[in-house]
Amino acid sequence: MALPCRPSTAVSRMVRWRKSRPIASMNSSGIRGVSTLQLHEKSITLPSSPNHRGLIQHFESALRHGYAAGATPLYPGAADIPVRLAVTSFDGSAYSCEIGYLTGADHSLAEGLQSIFAFKQRNGINAEEFNAVYIVPTGIGAEVGGHAGDASPAAQLLASCCDRLITHPNVVNASDMNEMPANAEYVEGSVLCRLLMGTAGLDAVRANRVLVVFDSQTDGMIENLVLNTVESARSTYGLDCAGIYKMAPPLELTALSSPAGRAVGSGRNIHKLFDLLRETAGDYDAVAISSLIGVPDGFHEKYFNSAGSMINPWGGVEAMLTHAVSHYFNVPSAHAPMIESREILNEDSGRVDPRMAAEAISSSFFQCVLKGLKQSPRIVTDPNQMTAGGVLTARDISCLIIPEGCIGLPTLGALEQGITVIAVREGSGLTAGELSHLPWRDNQFFVAENYWEAAGVLSALRAGIAPNSIRRPFPKLEVKTWRDADPLNATIPRRRQ
Repeated sequence: MALPCRPSTAVSRMVRWRKSRPIASMNSSGIRGVSTLQLHEKSITLPSSPNHRGLIQHFESALRHGYAAGATPLYPGAADIPVRLAVTSFDGSAYSCEIGYLTGADHSLAEGLQSIFAFKQRNGINAEEFNAVYIVPTGIGAEVGGHAGDASPAAQLLASCCDRLITHPNVVNASDMNEMPANAEYVEGSVLCRLLMGTAGLDAVRANRVLVVFDSQTDGMIENLVLNTVESARSTYGLDCAGIYKMAPPLELTALSSPAGRAVGSGRNIHKLFDLLRETAGDYDAVAISSLIGVPDGFHEKYFNSAGSMINPWGGVEAMLTHAVSHYFNVPSAHAPMIESREILNEDSGRVDPRMAAEAISSSFFQCVLKGLKQSPRIVTDPNQMTAGGVLTARDISCLIIPEGCIGLPTLGALEQGITVIAVREGSGLTAGELSHLPWRDNQFFVAENYWEAAGVLSALRAGIAPNSIRRPFPKLEVKTWRDADPLNATIPRRRQ
C-alpha cells in the first residue's frame, strides 16, 4: 500500500501495482469475475420519437428492448454497460448515436450501477443563486475548446456572468497549465450528465486526497516527468496526495476515429485499474490518471502541423475512461496522456497554432489534472443527502451553455428539466443538427453567434431580463383569443385562436 503524502514526508512512496485480484462487487464484496474489462465505442441507429419528445426514455427503451440497430441490448446484468452517449445526427426518421461501453463486466457489476439514462425531475428552482454549466464535448473538434484548454477564456467570461460555473476538464485542461475561473467547479463529464439528469449532486470540499495512477515505462525519464509533476503540486499549491501507483503492465488505451468523425478509442486492462481503485477505496477522494494513448506513427507532427484543423485524437478515449471510473466509483477523476518517448518530447514542434501552444510547451501534461482535482466537488447520489444544505443539484442550475448542434445526455437532461440552454454557433465543431428542432418550452432555448453574445444572454437571464427585449427589431406580441366553452354544449372544449 502507498503511504499518504503528508507534509512531513520528504518523498512520497511509490507502489508498483502488479497483481490483478478478482474483485467481488461494487462495494465491500468486490466485482466477481472481472478479468477482461474493456472500453469500446459502438455506432447505433434508433427510430425517431414523435416530435423528438421523451428522448431520454426513448433511447433507454430502444437499448433495453434491442430495437436499436447495432447496439447491445440493455438489461439488468448486461455485460456491456453504457457510459457515454453522443447523438451524431438526427432527422424525422432516425437518430444516429455513438455510445461508449464498458464491456466484459460481470452481471453483478451491471446490476449495481445506475443507468446513465436514469432521470429525476428537479423539485423547483433555486432563485437565490445563478449557476451555469458550460460544456464543450470532448472529441468533436470544436474550434473553441477542442485543443488544449483553449476554451478557458470563454469559461472566464461566462464565469463572470454567474455565481458559479460548473465545467469539465475538456474546457480548462491545458496540459501543464490550468487557468479555470476562481468560481468554477471542475467536474468530470459523466457527473455533469448526472447533475443535469437530477440523479447526482455536488458538495464543495476544502481539499481532496488525490490518488495518482500512472503507466509503467521502460524509460525512467518519462516516469519521472509524472512524479516530478506530482511533487511540484505538493510543494507549490499544497496538493494532498493519497498515494502514487505504477500500473505494471500498463493500461492499453488507443485513440480511434468514429464513423461520424469523433475522436473515440478503445481500452484494455481496465479491470486492473478497477482492482486497484476498489482495493484502495476509502483512502482517496479523487483519481488522477496518467497513461499512454496509442496513436499511429507521425501523429504528433501531423497534429501540430494541422493549424488546428485536426481533431485532437487523445481526448475521446480519455473521456471514455474517466466516465467509466467516475460512474462506477462515484469519485472525481481526470486523465492526462503520457509522452510516448524522449524522442517525441524533444521534437521541434515549431510555431504552432495558439490553441495548441499549451501542449507544445508541456512535458507531463498532468499538472492541469492535479490542479483541477484538488478541490473538485464530492459526488452525492443519496437522495436524502442531495437535499442537504450546500449540496448543488439540478434545481440550482439556471443555464447550460453548449456548442450549437451538440446532443448528449446534458442537453437532453436540461431539455426535460426546463433549464435554459444557450447554444453557441462560433467554433462549434461536429454537429448533430439544429437544436432548435427539439421540443423546447417558450424562451428555454437561445442561439448565440459567439461567446460575446452568449455572455450577454447569460447576463440578461441573471438580471431577470427577457433576452429578446434587448434585440431589434422589437415585434409586437401575438394576441390569442381564448373562447369559453359553449354553455349549451358543455362537451365543446375551450379553444385558443
